[in-house]
Amino acid sequence: MTKFPLILHTQPQAPAKPALSAVCNGCGVCCLLEPCPLGVVLSGSRTGACVALRWDEDQELYRCGAMTDPLAVVQARLADSLAFAAPVLAHALTRVAPRWVAAGTGCDCSVQVLASPAADAHGSS
Repeated sequence: MTKFPLILHTQPQAPAKPALSAVCNGCGVCCLLEPCPLGVVLSGSRTGACVALRWDEDQELYRCGAMTDPLAVVQARLADSLAFAAPVLAHALTRVAPRWVAAGTGCDCSVQVLASPAADAHGSS
């Protein structure tokens, strides 16, 4: 993991990152930093934000698209010539995604998150 400060651009309404091992609250920090094992497969990269990460406007939190909208995630990654396989692959994704993203195991992101000075200025009255 990178040791120098990084700037992550998150939705302003996103919840603050929970403590390590606390229940996931959809802050998105882990998936914005780097993809999980499933995200590596879906993104085709071991670095950068996961392509499956989705912002849920109604709930004001991030969710893994492989779990919440697997068909859209699969369709976005497949070549047009393989579109016929999308429903089958999406079904398979619903079966493996919870395990591969470690759903229900708690926050495993040890990154320390600091609010930006601009966020602090806007957040205080």
